[in-house]
Amino acid sequence: MDDIVLMSDPAVTGIPVQENGEPLCDLRRYPGFMLDPRMSDPEGAFAHVRTGLAARLVAAQERLPDGLQFLVIEGYRPLALQTAYFERCLADLRTAHPEWSAAVAYREASKSLSPPEIGPHVCGAAIDLTLCTADGVELPMGGEVNADLEDDPACYTGFAGLPPEATGNRRLLVDTLTAVGMVNYPTEWWHWSYGDRYWAMSTGAPAAQYGQLAWT
Repeated sequence: MDDIVLMSDPAVTGIPVQENGEPLCDLRRYPGFMLDPRMSDPEGAFAHVRTGLAARLVAAQERLPDGLQFLVIEGYRPLALQTAYFERCLADLRTAHPEWSAAVAYREASKSLSPPEIGPHVCGAAIDLTLCTADGVELPMGGEVNADLEDDPACYTGFAGLPPEATGNRRLLVDTLTAVGMVNYPTEWWHWSYGDRYWAMSTGAPAAQYGQLAWT
């Protein structure tokens, strides 16, 4: 796992953004998705992503076997919320590991949360999701969405110690989303993006398509 490029790596943070101006859209208006309320907010920001990402989710949904669909956990995340999450994670790591330097703590925090200034969720470019049945029953994936990486190494997409059923379900998720041009953050099997800096780094694109968006 040491060869994973993290969100805080200069290979990611140094990529320029050429904003293409696509708006956010509400996935609750799209057929075929189920939205989970665990990360919902009163204004419904969590249900929004860029239109280009939504189109790819629709295409990916069509590739799933009959009876299965995506369970969407969270899309857009306001900058203030991303900042609060990251700072809390950073503080927790510093408390747990007082021997770490500030640079090490920052890097470790970026394993599970993007630094706010480049956060894909803040750009409307990322989505956290899993697979479920038409009745909303989540498929076994070998770990929970948004589990703590410090406590559960099964958060890593490529974790090798999963039961066969969970391994197959993860493979289905990976194959379906990569087929439509989305990329995964390898420390979180549930996190997928398109058009952000991590996507650009992963695909060799010269620039990201989506920059930060203010919630309106």
